[in-house]
Amino acid sequence: MTPPPAASPKSSGGAASPSVITQLKRLGDLNGVQLRSEWQRFHRMTPPRFLSRDLLRRGIAHGIQERAYGGLSRAACRRLSTLAQHLTKQGDGALDAAPSLKPGAMLVRDWHGEAHRVRVLAQGFEYKNRRYRSLSEIARVITGARWSGPRFFGLGQQPTSSRQRAKDE
Repeated sequence: MTPPPAASPKSSGGAASPSVITQLKRLGDLNGVQLRSEWQRFHRMTPPRFLSRDLLRRGIAHGIQERAYGGLSRAACRRLSTLAQHLTKQGDGALDAAPSLKPGAMLVRDWHGEAHRVRVLAQGFEYKNRRYRSLSEIARVITGARWSGPRFFGLGQQPTSSRQRAKDE
């Protein structure tokens, strides 16, 4: 099974193409030796020595999809590189994974059916034509309770499930 030629990102509009689906299904039929061989052909390097069959399949599957639909954006690659450099220098694992907010960016949070818009300033934030030093101050104004502002606005975390959002509201 040879890897597909690189395609332009999102070339199929996000839907899985039949060739990708076929390649992914075939991975389930390969034994450990075949998976190691496929990894080597696909990644052009020997797989890590003690990698399980499941992780070999996942690594190959990721590569197949990345080549077909495109990989990480340049901004994401830069951010990962910055985080790796920080970890190498600091060595403590204390990373700030939250994206940096640039002045002019608009944060929007729907709370009890109302969309709350916050503009990022060079120093602080603007909400309803008033300046605030932190997102936590704004979250308190909106909810009446103490919140982590970045958490309230969904920064630096995975999107929550609809059940969790309903619980929050």
